Amino acid sequence: MDKFTVGMNAGIVWRLLDDNRRMEYREVKKITGMSDRDLNAAIGWLFREDKIQVDTLVDKGMEYLYLELNLYIG
Repeated sequence: MDKFTVGMNAGIVWRLLDDNRRMEYREVKKITGMSDRDLNAAIGWLFREDKIQVDTLVDKGMEYLYLELNLYIG
């Protein structure tokens, strides 16, 4: 894996979240077809650039990881 690939994957995830605003990790993985490793690298890239935020929710013993696009107006 190189920086170019991680950057390309980050762009794919960002565009997906731009259309949907908030998605569960498993949904993003299924739609993009990325491996956990590739998706996590893309999330790390976007998180480092403050492009997304990550939220967790525990419901009925299950933990959900949500990705949400940071959108700044102004």
